[in-house]
Amino acid sequence: MRVDILSREYPPEVYGGAGVHVAELVRALRYDIDVRVRCFGTPRDEPGVTSYLVPAQLSGANPSLATMSVDLQISQDVGGADVVHSHTWYANMAGHLAALLHDVPHVVTAHSLEPLRPWKAEQLGGGYRISSWIESTAFHSANAVIAVSDGMRRDILRSYPALDESKVHVVHNGIDLDRWRPVDKPDEVRALGVDPDRPSVVFVGRITRQKGLPYLLQAAARLPQDVQLVLCAGAPDTPEILAEVEAGVRQLQQERNGVVWIDRLLSQPELAALLSSATTFVCPSVYEPLGIVNLEAMACAAPVVGTATGGIPEVVDDGVTGRLVPIEQLEDGTGTPVDPERFVADLAAALTEVVSDPVAAKRMGEAGRQRAEADFGWGRIAERTVAIYRSVMA
Repeated sequence: MRVDILSREYPPEVYGGAGVHVAELVRALRYDIDVRVRCFGTPRDEPGVTSYLVPAQLSGANPSLATMSVDLQISQDVGGADVVHSHTWYANMAGHLAALLHDVPHVVTAHSLEPLRPWKAEQLGGGYRISSWIESTAFHSANAVIAVSDGMRRDILRSYPALDESKVHVVHNGIDLDRWRPVDKPDEVRALGVDPDRPSVVFVGRITRQKGLPYLLQAAARLPQDVQLVLCAGAPDTPEILAEVEAGVRQLQQERNGVVWIDRLLSQPELAALLSSATTFVCPSVYEPLGIVNLEAMACAAPVVGTATGGIPEVVDDGVTGRLVPIEQLEDGTGTPVDPERFVADLAAALTEVVSDPVAAKRMGEAGRQRAEADFGWGRIAERTVAIYRSVMA
């Protein structure tokens, strides 16, 4: 079996959870099948990987059109594949066109949904209507749609009610349990500007509306004064959300010390050291299909305080591996809390509870590692994915 994986992100050009997912899935799948990767960006040295650049004529075009220009190149080149498997709307049109052109089955993995990310209009303008059309077209035409959580599957069927339920499957995100494990490297943590001897709350994520960073900054003002807030946050969607976060960080730094903002992409060993030293990891997202970074934190034995939305409750066992923060959300697709002040207060209370009891926090972190080992290894996820490939080929 030859499968062509189509993705905007692939190492070393990875900026989010979808890119991490693709890289790990490819590695696991290659134990059993022939996998070719077709991705966006500069040339890669890895065998079996082909990358594509936006043509010069469209380098200044709306990002949605630039994306489609890469998709056209990819769709031409996948001839000979038995299955094409696309990830995110950026590559979905390549998969859709390849299926039509070469008469091969198309599998889509949904890492997020355009109808539930209306703030993308801030970034794409009218291109958001194009990205939404691409996603809808690909989903309705695909032979199989993979959701990374049960919550994501529910969101897919709610967003696209005409979709055949039988072709929407759940295969969770996974974690490399060998690379992500507890490590004791206090000097590496200090090199990042963090004191490993003080309690800390660590956030890792892109600066985008869905990650809920402004709510976290408000909640952090209510934490005990000895608690550090460490923000590994970059790749802002828009100048506006970046300015909002910058203002919130400045305000917080005036009120308390120990507010550390790391705006570069940390290496895997650096991030593993930071997560291993954290008193708790926090995921304040208002939209999160699963949250692969939650699995990274759990694998490093950090308890996770996360919003009870999307796929997060499928990862975080409340009171056992961390705490879930309740949220009631608007039904307009933005995920905005109905009562933002209550959400901020509940988030602050959950974080304070965990950082104030380091013994209990350590116990929850150890339980998180055990859960990651039991349920989220990539070998198991690859097996389930190959089974879907075989079903659509049949």
